[in-house]
Amino acid sequence: MTDFMDWLYFHYILPVLQEEPKGEYEEHIRKLESLLDIPQSTNLEMAVEFYASTAFRLGLRTGLSLRQLLAEE
Repeated sequence: MTDFMDWLYFHYILPVLQEEPKGEYEEHIRKLESLLDIPQSTNLEMAVEFYASTAFRLGLRTGLSLRQLLAEE
């Protein structure tokens, strides 16, 4: 990832993820985190970082596309 996406993840995306209520997934997430050793925990954090950043960029692209479609109508 770029330096900007790293900064954005740690200063915006991650805090939002941490504050988001986990709902019915909270127990499953807690169980998973308790079963992982340190290298696996690091791998999980990196996977979450990748997918959360990718989802954020997808949301931006989708929003821009929707804005263009609405402007054409």
